[in-house]
Amino acid sequence: MPPILNAQGVSKRFGAKPLFENISFAVEEGDRIGLIGPNGAGKSTLLAVLAGEMEPDAGELAVRKRARVGYVRQISEYAAGITVRGVLEAAMKRAHVPENEREQRLRETLGRAGFTDEGMDSQAAQLSGGWRKRLAIAEAMVTQPDVLLLDEPTNHLDLEGIEWLEGVLRAAKFASVVVTHDRYFLENVASEVVELSRVYAEGMLTVRGTYSRFLEDREAYLESQTKMQESLRNQVKTEIDWLRRGPKARTTKSKARIDSAQAMIGKLADVDARTRTATAGIEFAASDRQTKRLIELEDATVTLGGREIVRNVSLGLMNGMKLGLVGPNGSGKTTLLRAMSGEIPLSAGTVKRANALRIVYFSQMRELDESLTLRRALAPDADAVVYQDRVVHVASYAAKFLFTGEQLNQPVARLSGGERARVLIARLMLEPADVLMLDEPTNDLDIPTLEILEESLLEFKGALVLVTHDRYLLDRVSNVVLGLDGRGNAQLFADYLQWEEWKNAGSSEQQVVSRDVVASARKDASGSKKKLSYLEQREFDGIEAKVEAADERLAAAHDRLADPAVGVDPTALTLALAEMEAAQAEHDAIYARWAELTEKAG
Repeated sequence: MPPILNAQGVSKRFGAKPLFENISFAVEEGDRIGLIGPNGAGKSTLLAVLAGEMEPDAGELAVRKRARVGYVRQISEYAAGITVRGVLEAAMKRAHVPENEREQRLRETLGRAGFTDEGMDSQAAQLSGGWRKRLAIAEAMVTQPDVLLLDEPTNHLDLEGIEWLEGVLRAAKFASVVVTHDRYFLENVASEVVELSRVYAEGMLTVRGTYSRFLEDREAYLESQTKMQESLRNQVKTEIDWLRRGPKARTTKSKARIDSAQAMIGKLADVDARTRTATAGIEFAASDRQTKRLIELEDATVTLGGREIVRNVSLGLMNGMKLGLVGPNGSGKTTLLRAMSGEIPLSAGTVKRANALRIVYFSQMRELDESLTLRRALAPDADAVVYQDRVVHVASYAAKFLFTGEQLNQPVARLSGGERARVLIARLMLEPADVLMLDEPTNDLDIPTLEILEESLLEFKGALVLVTHDRYLLDRVSNVVLGLDGRGNAQLFADYLQWEEWKNAGSSEQQVVSRDVVASARKDASGSKKKLSYLEQREFDGIEAKVEAADERLAAAHDRLADPAVGVDPTALTLALAEMEAAQAEHDAIYARWAELTEKAG
């Protein structure tokens, strides 16, 4: 059977800039493809081409006959006046679903998406971002597509919504292509990972398997490419030395070598240009404050519109503490952030802040004046900024966040979501902080930038309050988690997994905050936690099994060497000694690696 979608040699430009060139991409039955790549690589554009929403500049897209393609855009918006039910009814009408099937299909699809019977009559435009995203996914699924294309679907979903979507895609009969930067989501869902990036000779790298497998294969690819690059560099050096000696191109052999040398020099220049990558220089500046207690909440309650959002929350935010706030959409995470910062008052209880406390706040609303140029967005009053007590030209500061000189005079409105996020982070970094409050900072950031952000937050010496749906970031950075259940209840936990267990067990009664968790967080506040990278964490999770296997191999080698029959057989004795040496070397290496990872993990 032919592929559902088959793009051959497609290219697309944005103005004069090529987004991707000569890309070949096929979607087969049962595929669950994770599409990743740096900001600006053209992931959303490629998805729009696959959906038939955009024509490629070159190449062609073949769609299997009678195949139905579902497409969920990055931004899910609905016109005023249309209900949740109306959205799905319109979708089924467009897809020519038989009328006698529509009601049952509508109820089944909305039920699986978490909508109640009463919720079906809600105004779609008035739903929260997370529920609008669920509705958009249900709108695409109700047509029973052969392939579902989703552009950053986790951006507006809460943690529960992300887990729901993971379950939907794993159980689905349809194929899927998902643009996402959520590494746990990729690990849990993808059966194939495709990265669009100019560092690859073909413009992309495709790996069958999980995200962990992709990371391993990508590392091997890049290592091989580096070796090839060095070999080519050495060859070019030899040829340049020969050319400098002034060979005469009178013989056919000399002329061929000169042509070959010129081609080789051109190839090296292309490889060097392709593999030259940059990363954003994210580094938050902490103040030199010595005060330990920065913010204290005592029985804090916030009521909005007659509804208790959070109640009786008590916690102390210490210097060095990294607090993750988790809970479903609408549970009060942003409200609690605003109450802690003093933006809104408490309805009951008390909040104490250290004198002259400097709070730097990253809002998920991402408010940027779109009429400003990038230059004025970064430096409103001059062509320089003060960064870490040094005057830095705005062009140099912009380059730190991967912006080019050409972009400085472009309006902010022309920037992508990821680029806008980098602008806001760049502005925050100009302010020394005692407390960083970050509300969904990861939306639209690519994976390399996320990794830089993680390292910066781990190194930040002040206190951090983090709201994010990125479970990997939450696990790696936070040393204590405050879980909100959406019914006003709150509880402190050591990590996200412990909160999930509490949530699944039910939290109808307010529980006492664990002093052990708070004490552990204070202890962790003196140093960074969870320094393991994604691959290192995966390795650490499975290393005990490797240790046991190494122990068993070494014991077996000892037993073999102690066998009297082996001692009188020269050939067998040689083999046994070699095995003993190899087993001992493996044993020592694994134990050394175990100790290294254990120390790094803290």
